[in-house]
Amino acid sequence: MTGMMRVPRSRGALSGVLLVLLGAWGGLIPFVGPHFHYAYTPDTTWIYTSGRLLLEILPGAATALGGLIVLASKFRPAALFGAWLAALSGAWFAVGGILSVLWAKGGVTAAGSPVGGTVARVAEQIGFFAGLGVVIVFLAALALGRFTVIGIRETKIIAREQEIAAEETPAPAAVSPAADARTLPAPGTVDAASTPAEVSTPAEAEAENEEAGEDEAETPGKVKVTS
Repeated sequence: MTGMMRVPRSRGALSGVLLVLLGAWGGLIPFVGPHFHYAYTPDTTWIYTSGRLLLEILPGAATALGGLIVLASKFRPAALFGAWLAALSGAWFAVGGILSVLWAKGGVTAAGSPVGGTVARVAEQIGFFAGLGVVIVFLAALALGRFTVIGIRETKIIAREQEIAAEETPAPAAVSPAADARTLPAPGTVDAASTPAEVSTPAEAEAENEEAGEDEAETPGKVKVTS
């Protein structure tokens, strides 16, 4: 089970790097975009607003953090957590601007309004929110799929670790059949060592001696010699 929780770092390397870059883009583009006339109002560099904090800075930081976890983690649950964090952040990039009309004043989005012509506004909408969020969710879902499946390479590593553990475990000592035969009594016999000795009383000993004397007297051919 422990082997199944580990994954090679190369599994999420590409997705992790791309998620970090996209998170940095989403968090910094509202501040540096006005240099290139690619911005939402206020179209001035390094201007902070609460709308930019909620809709761009925080989801951008969460996406970058999730990408770093996916990139660096060798523990499967941690990598899955990073991928989910990035996926949720990408979803917020896509729908956060739309939902912001619920708390913004005047019925406009908290992100402001795109500046420039029609083509510029479409590009800004894609690059700041909707398109950026879709790409982040796609990469996070790709990482989730890769970390959920146990690959052939990981299966081979787990099998090799199990073989090494089995080789290092000492085998129990074997008992030969001859030793068992020596230690076990034969069927139908009683082990003398395990049978308690019978102890006779003085009366019983005297009766046995008398019986032995009578037997000697009755036996012919025997001569008793006295001194």
